[in-house]
Amino acid sequence: MSLYVDDNSAKASLVNILHKAGHHVAIPADSGLAGASDARHLASCAGQSLVLLTRDHEDFLDLHDLVRATHGRNAGIVVVRADNDAARDTKDRDIVRAIANLEAARVPTENEFHVLNNWR
Repeated sequence: MSLYVDDNSAKASLVNILHKAGHHVAIPADSGLAGASDARHLASCAGQSLVLLTRDHEDFLDLHDLVRATHGRNAGIVVVRADNDAARDTKDRDIVRAIANLEAARVPTENEFHVLNNWR
């Protein structure tokens, strides 16, 4: 999968494990978008056909709804929700496994919004 890991998720450890799992991974610094608004991140992803990976559920759900309402297009949004419990929070390896499960299920990502916690 071709992914764009936004500012709040672009830890080096996650990026490395995603690369090792065979994913193409871009981060905001690659596009000069570090610190940019969520809308700019999503617009960049749409222009590059990258699935956006974020932990910012509410803001990107609102953007997803806006894109759908205006008949816009994007490569998809995948979100990691915080459980607010260190023992249950989604770890980097869980994110990689969830993406693999999503791909294995052949679930479409284009124009869709998926919570990866459901795919662990």
